[in-house]
Amino acid sequence: MHITAAVIVRDGVIVKDEAVIYRSSEEGGTFIKAAYEELEMDYPRFYKMDLLSKTGTVAVDVLLRDHAGFEACRPETAGMVLSNRNASIEADVQYLEASKAYPSPALFVYTLPNIVIGEISIRYRFKGENAFFVSDAFDADWIHWYVTDLMQRNLLKVCICGWIDVLEEQLDACLFLVEPAPAQTGTAFTVENLCSIYNKNYGK
Repeated sequence: MHITAAVIVRDGVIVKDEAVIYRSSEEGGTFIKAAYEELEMDYPRFYKMDLLSKTGTVAVDVLLRDHAGFEACRPETAGMVLSNRNASIEADVQYLEASKAYPSPALFVYTLPNIVIGEISIRYRFKGENAFFVSDAFDADWIHWYVTDLMQRNLLKVCICGWIDVLEEQLDACLFLVEPAPAQTGTAFTVENLCSIYNKNYGK
């Protein structure tokens, strides 16, 4: 298995496969909205989402751009394994504040972290196995084991995995596209390579 693409969204930049494709001095929701518009993503549902889902949607759009052959993948064989530290706290706080006046069903929808998987699945029609875990930090060992197990048991042919966290308008996402690609394609799907990509700094 190989990492055939990787995307990082943090510190005012969006990076795909070590190339900075968007940079801005804006932060949080303003940054991700500007990136969405600059990258011409054209998905009206984006504006209804919470910040976690907006970040995931932009990251996956960049991850899958110009990826030959992905469209041919059957929906049932494409899945996601994501994790973060703060679950859906950004949306939780907004819902709590809104509920003091009148509870908003639109905000309540986003008070689970795995909703980001649902939003991405709706757009790309993923129907395969998925899971969202909460941990103190990016756990490459766990992600590697879990994704490897799913793919070795032929439950998935393609998997988007990684870390996506939002706290107080600070975005931290690192997503990987994992496929059973030929050895000369991409980077080997190992714990070491997951950590190496995640830890790279492309800050302002």
